[in-house]
Amino acid sequence: MPPTNTPTLRQRRLGAELRKLREHAGLSSTEAAQQLGVQQARVSMIEAGRYPVSADRVRAIALTYACPDESLVDALAAMTGRRVRGWWDEYRDHLPPDLIDLAEMEHHATALRVALTIHIPALLQTPDHTRAMLREAVPAFRPHEIEHRLSHRIKRQTVLHRDNPSPYTALLHEAALHIQYGGPDTARAQLTHLLELSEEDHITIRVIPYSCSGFPGNGQSINYVHGTDPHLDTVQLDTHHGCDFLDAQAQLTKYRTILDRMEAVALKPEASRELIADIIRSL
Repeated sequence: MPPTNTPTLRQRRLGAELRKLREHAGLSSTEAAQQLGVQQARVSMIEAGRYPVSADRVRAIALTYACPDESLVDALAAMTGRRVRGWWDEYRDHLPPDLIDLAEMEHHATALRVALTIHIPALLQTPDHTRAMLREAVPAFRPHEIEHRLSHRIKRQTVLHRDNPSPYTALLHEAALHIQYGGPDTARAQLTHLLELSEEDHITIRVIPYSCSGFPGNGQSINYVHGTDPHLDTVQLDTHHGCDFLDAQAQLTKYRTILDRMEAVALKPEASRELIADIIRSL
C-alpha cells in the first residue's frame, strides 16, 4: 500500500498510538525499525499516519513492543487498512479538514457525550436553526458556503438515526434554550425537536438550570467521542479558529471529570423535558 500525503485524523491517531507503544517499550524509531525489519523512514511514516498498515502488521508491531493490552491491540487492528470512503469525502473540496475528520470520528464512535452552554448541539439542530446560526459567522459565509455546511451537518446527524445507533448524551445549559436563533418560530420548532429526540432510547438530554450555582467547563463546547477502547477516546473542542482534537490520557481524564461534574448538577431527563416544554409555552 503506497503512502499518503493527506492522512485523516483516524489514520494519524492510529500512528500516534503506535508511537506511544514504541515509546512505552523504550525503543527509538531506529531500534524499532531494526526489530521490525524495515527502514527507519517506514516507522516514521507509519507513526505519522502516512503509511497504511494491515491488522496483522499492527499485531506484529504490538508484539514487538511487548504491549500486554489485548483490548487496545484489537481496537488498533480494527483501525487499519485503506481508508474507506464515507459520505463526508464529498465535502473535502468545500469544507475545512477538521469538519471532515469530525464527521468520520462520529461515524466510528461507540458513544457520544457533549456539553454546551450557549448553543444547541450540532447533531440536535434543525435546518432552520443551523442556517440562522451560520448567518452569524464572522467573517460571513457566502450563501453557497452556508448550504455546504448545512448539508454536512444534516448528514452528520444520521449517526443518531442509523441501525443500532451509539448512545448519545447532551448536557445543555438553560441559556442555550433561550437564544432565539431565527426568531420565535424557529426557536419553538428547535425546542420541539429536542423534546422529540429526547424520547429516543439512545438519546439523553439533560439541562443545567439557571438556579445551578456553578459548574466546571462553563463557556466551553465539549464533544467527548468514545472509541472502541478507552485509550482511543477523543475530545473535540470548538474554537474560533476551528476544531481542536485532544487525546492525551491526562486530557481525556480531565474532560471526563468535567462532564461527570456537569452531569451531577444537571436536571434529570424528565425534569429537563419539562423545562424545555415550559420554555416552548413561553414563546
